[in-house]
Amino acid sequence: MRKWRWFGARKGLVVSVVVAGGVALPGLAWAVTGICPDGSLYIVQKPSQIPCNDSKQVRPDEVPPVRPEYRPTPYTWDVWNRNTDPNNPYNLIDAARQVREFQEALPDTPHAPGLAAPPPTGRATAEVPLAAATRSVGPLDLGLDDQELRDLYRIVELSQEQSPAHIARRTADGKGVFEVAWARSAAFESVLRRAWSSRGGLGGGSVVVFTGRSKRPESFFANFTVVQGHLSYQPDAHDPRQLGILQGRLGDLAGGEIVMGYVVLPDAIALEQDLDLFWNDRRVRARLGGRRSAQR
Repeated sequence: MRKWRWFGARKGLVVSVVVAGGVALPGLAWAVTGICPDGSLYIVQKPSQIPCNDSKQVRPDEVPPVRPEYRPTPYTWDVWNRNTDPNNPYNLIDAARQVREFQEALPDTPHAPGLAAPPPTGRATAEVPLAAATRSVGPLDLGLDDQELRDLYRIVELSQEQSPAHIARRTADGKGVFEVAWARSAAFESVLRRAWSSRGGLGGGSVVVFTGRSKRPESFFANFTVVQGHLSYQPDAHDPRQLGILQGRLGDLAGGEIVMGYVVLPDAIALEQDLDLFWNDRRVRARLGGRRSAQR
């Protein structure tokens, strides 16, 4: 062991440096260098402080180069996992608060998603089949002519090339394919918001246009669920502030009939981030405005 005394510029300032194995460690009387079985390195003052069992003590000049394949899991990665682990009770508190705020921000309707429908209390509240109820649900008069509706339908089709959000499944008879697609149109969203401005307005979330088509007769109901992180949203087909039909209808469709409508999302759901779009038991992961998609 070698020891030097270094005299600084100030008179009387002395710093002692102790060297163990060729490495200068200020203020330490002894140093032990080694490697743990997980590949991590350590430098401690005494053997009792070695942080692992079965370590290999080596001289500093014998420490191998720390290449990426030799490195243990970074500490920052452990910190990130701890902070984002959905099963960590510490994180569940914040998630629960966000879910409550999310539900409180949903439109206040008798069939609001996430809330149980009130039980029937008399003849006036008898349950109505969805197919019959949705016939009375229509969009506001947006002033869109046939050509503008065709253009909007084309926008949804072309958007699948850049921001794919598309689900296809066999029809009930197994002889055809029913397709549903989603896209965002900023121009249509502006038209919709202007129309609602004199009727109480819409929420501040994004508006998504959807289309559905089949070559064979099929029943179609907009049974959509949007999931992002721990937040989930099911638009209510009874409320045009959440879901409206621009062309066609919900229910039993003839072969070749096209349905086109819109969904108004809550503020907390961001289209710039990945989200899962569910239609019945099918799912597509999409980033409307990005290029990422995965269907199941």
